[in-house]
Amino acid sequence: MNKEELAWKEESRKKVFDCRMFSIYESYCKSPHDELSTFTILDAADWAIVVPVLETAEGKKFVMVWQWRHGSQTMSLEFPGGVFEPGENPQDAAARELQEETGYKPGSIRKLGEFSPNPAIMANKVHFFLAEDLVNTGSQDLDADEYVAVELVSAETVFKGMGKPPYVHALMSSALALYLQQ
Repeated sequence: MNKEELAWKEESRKKVFDCRMFSIYESYCKSPHDELSTFTILDAADWAIVVPVLETAEGKKFVMVWQWRHGSQTMSLEFPGGVFEPGENPQDAAARELQEETGYKPGSIRKLGEFSPNPAIMANKVHFFLAEDLVNTGSQDLDADEYVAVELVSAETVFKGMGKPPYVHALMSSALALYLQQ
């Protein structure tokens, strides 16, 4: 079977759950052999992750945030990021999330890439950005249910620590890999 023959065809879709962060759908699809199967799709807004680089007298540092993660019930040290507002372009969302979470405003920001976080079940994308020439505004603008602490971490510490606590969020390693490519 060649790759063109591997595609499934969605016949219909039904929303089965809806909440503030995502919706869940049952997707009724026909296989390449014309057999009907049901799949679960999680649909959420796209989001941005920003790798903020700060040049200091001690060397290159990343502006990172500590956050409690309910799924894993652990603290995680991460690059800042968040969900796009409706109609917001990715670069503006990245700059806004960086400033809201850390108080740093980017002098320059550019896209590093984008991924499907889990294309087997998720319909959204995560967009990665590099932010440089940072200016500390001195104030965060957090959402009502958002609690983060900002920490400047040496690039070397992050490189050596990725994949071990507290650097356990898998998408942060994707952000770091894209940063290292540039």
